[in-house]
Amino acid sequence: MHYPDYPFIPQRFEVRPGIAMSYLDEGPRDGDVVVMLHGNPSWSYYWRKLVSGLSERYRCIVPDHVGMGLSDKPGDEAYRYTLASRVDDLAALLDHLGVQGKVTLAVHDWGGMIGFGWALRDPSRIARLVILNTAAFPLPAEKPMPWQLKLGRDSSLGTLAIRGFNAFSSAASHVGVAHRMPSDVRAAYVAPYDSWANRIATLRFVQDIPLRPGDPAWALVDEAGRRLPEFAQVPAILVWGLRDFVFDAHFLRGFEQRLPNAQTLIFDDAGHYVLEDKAGLIVPRVRAFLDAHPI
Repeated sequence: MHYPDYPFIPQRFEVRPGIAMSYLDEGPRDGDVVVMLHGNPSWSYYWRKLVSGLSERYRCIVPDHVGMGLSDKPGDEAYRYTLASRVDDLAALLDHLGVQGKVTLAVHDWGGMIGFGWALRDPSRIARLVILNTAAFPLPAEKPMPWQLKLGRDSSLGTLAIRGFNAFSSAASHVGVAHRMPSDVRAAYVAPYDSWANRIATLRFVQDIPLRPGDPAWALVDEAGRRLPEFAQVPAILVWGLRDFVFDAHFLRGFEQRLPNAQTLIFDDAGHYVLEDKAGLIVPRVRAFLDAHPI
């Protein structure tokens, strides 16, 4: 299938025995490394315009998480779909690519928890932060769990909707933007999730949302929330679409409180997929931010 504005040639790496991860590695090998981490239900396609805008100078490493995008989509018997697995996978990929020094983390949606989960292992490796509509701390007390996520997380009806009808990926491509996606772009977003089997990760990500102690991902999310101020001196930019019904202004405030020195780029007229709505403004601003804070 042709993916618009995605001229890259994905590479593959056996991240676990018999399980291949697809990833992009674009730009000069000796360039500063920018690791871009997508969430659910997107894939590396989400970052395509930022990769194109940075890869002349920066080395852009952009994985498709296992079960997502062009990566393998194993069943539960072969892979444990948890946050801890995602963090381990990211560490394995960067080790495989020989990335040992400082990196810039660019994160969106679940990519925030995956990226910060990895960063907590050695915070000194984080050179800059580019944070788009995501979380790295538990659901704020004043923010109710959206019913759409609660349905998917906790009910068999939600399972049927997500895995049987691709409701999560399909709906996200509509409600995740303030400005309608072109049909071919929307098709690219949903293409990897074309069967019950291939939608396993879109469901497991929702089911892994940590809401209380004892949930598999809770300990890591809670730790990230407590330790996020450790990154307060790291150059950071918060890029936010306020029409996001999940990662809304409550989450933006959570980051502003923990990272008080961060620059902000906030849009009243952009949604969850803020890069789809505002790439023309975001890409040059992020490029200028990176250029202004050399490693």
